[in-house]
Parts: sequence; structure tokens; C-alpha cells
Amino acid sequence: MVGYDPDSECSSLSTGEIAAAGSASGLVTRAMIGPFDVLKIRFQLQIEQLSARNPQAKYHGLWQAIWKIFQEEGPTAFWKGHVPAQLLSVTYGAVQFVSFEFLTKFVHDGTAYDARDFTVHFVCGGLAACAATVTVQPLDTLRTRMAAQGEPKIYRNLRHAVLSMYQTEGLRTFYRGLSPTIIAIVPYAGFQFSFYNFLKKLYDWIVPNEEMKKGNVKNFVCGSCAGVLSKTLTYPCDLFKKRLQVGGFEQARAAFGQVQTYTGLIDCARQIAQHEGAMGFFKGLSPSLLKAAFATGFTFFWYELFCGFLRNLKDSSGSKK
Repeated sequence: MVGYDPDSECSSLSTGEIAAAGSASGLVTRAMIGPFDVLKIRFQLQIEQLSARNPQAKYHGLWQAIWKIFQEEGPTAFWKGHVPAQLLSVTYGAVQFVSFEFLTKFVHDGTAYDARDFTVHFVCGGLAACAATVTVQPLDTLRTRMAAQGEPKIYRNLRHAVLSMYQTEGLRTFYRGLSPTIIAIVPYAGFQFSFYNFLKKLYDWIVPNEEMKKGNVKNFVCGSCAGVLSKTLTYPCDLFKKRLQVGGFEQARAAFGQVQTYTGLIDCARQIAQHEGAMGFFKGLSPSLLKAAFATGFTFFWYELFCGFLRNLKDSSGSKK
């Protein structure tokens, strides 16, 4: 169980062990879902309609985009921005899960609320994700830019990207898109944690087989469903974030089609509605939902697995003493 629960696998773990489990979960999951992230970012940043009927559109659909990127940039392109993405995932996973376990334990010990309640998980999950997001926002901006650039590359590597952005755009550029990120991440993560634990209870009620209830399949299935539901409800803010993060980076986007500049969150939403229509707010939803399903499913799957491993390790070392 994710969140404070005296009977959960994480209840006996220290803060450092929870951080290690969260980091390891983020690292393994990121390596698996990298290509979905690149596809999602490319779709989100395309101004033109995602349709074969539009001759100006570089990407028309999922399979066409996969083949196009493979032809023009090679197989390694699907992991562009992987280094900052891994740093992001490791840091985000540690901060998020440590914060969530701490907050739910605080609720359990210091209030009359049940720490396993849907609403408690929603609020604690949102606050934990907010803390993690502010911590890793510069890495998220770096990941977006490196995944968004085509060939030839503007940034040769992570170090070159950091120096170039700082020298030409200043320190604030690393926090571009923070407003829509915060607006989206609180309900997104809140729904993730609360849906995940609600769906686990529902799963136990629906599935009669006791062996299926104990398996890690449950963690993956419930995590995937929670990810899809959460992402669908909060998707437009993720798109706004990506559009704002590449502001000042227009030269690297020239080969991908029309380039648009925005003065802020409200202007970004207004221009998308005006030039791209209502469907423009959901560009890249298909790869994003695939990514959300796998990312959330595997994040909870690996987290609970690593927590169980650490708990067993602690129990076995304690029994030897």
C-alpha cells in the first residue's frame, strides 16, 4: 500500500529507504517509457493539425511519427533528453514518495482523519507532487528542450544546454512553464494516488482469486488505470507547460513547422484556442495516455516491489542478529 498504513510494506522503512525505493522506481520506469515521452513532446509542440490532410504537418499520427523520427534522426532519437529525464525521475521519485509517506503519517498521527481515505490521499498526493515539481522543474525544462530539438542539434549535451540557456536567457528560463505545471500537478498527482488506492480496493472486491490479489499484477493494473484517468482530467495544462518551456528556443523548432511565441499562460491558452481550436488542447493525448498508463503503472509497481525488497532485507538482517 502506498501512503501510511501500519500494515503496509513501507510502514517500517526509514526516510532514506523510502527515498531509495522512489528513486529506483523512477529510474527503471523512465528507461522504459522514454520513447513515449519524446513522441508526446513532439506532438504537443506542433502548431499544425495532427492530420495527413494537412500538408504542412510534420507529424500526422503515432505510427507515422515513429517512422519519421526513426528515418530522420535514428533510433537514439527516441531517448533524446534521457540524461536530464533520468535525473528528473530519480529526484522526483525520491521527493514525491518521501513527502507523501510523511504527509499521510502526519495525518494519521496528528488528526482525526483516516490516512487511507480517498480525500487524504488526494490532498497529500497533490502537495507531495508540488514539492517534487518545484525541485525538478529545471531538469524538466532541460529534458523538454533536448527532446524537442531536431538535427542538427542546438545543444550538444546536458552541460552545453545548461550553459547556453543560462548565458543567453538567464536563470529564470529554467522555470518556464512552472505556473501550468503547478496548476496541473496538484490534481494530477492527487488523482493518481487516490485513484490508485481506490482501484486496489475495487480490484480486491472484483477479483475473487486470492493469488491474483497478492501479485504485483494488481499494482501495475491499478497504477495504469490511475495514470490514464489522471492524465485525461489534467492534460491541457501539460500541453501549456511544454509550449512555454520552449520559449526562446524557436531556432531549434524551425524544421518542425510553424513556430509560435507566447507571453504567458493566458496568452498560450488564447492562441491555441484561436489558431488550433478546441482539439489543440489535446494534441499528443494518445502517446501521453500510453506513457501515463505505463509510467504510473510501473512507478507504483516498482515502488511497492522495492519497498517489499527493502523490508524483507531489513527483516532478514534483524532475524540474523
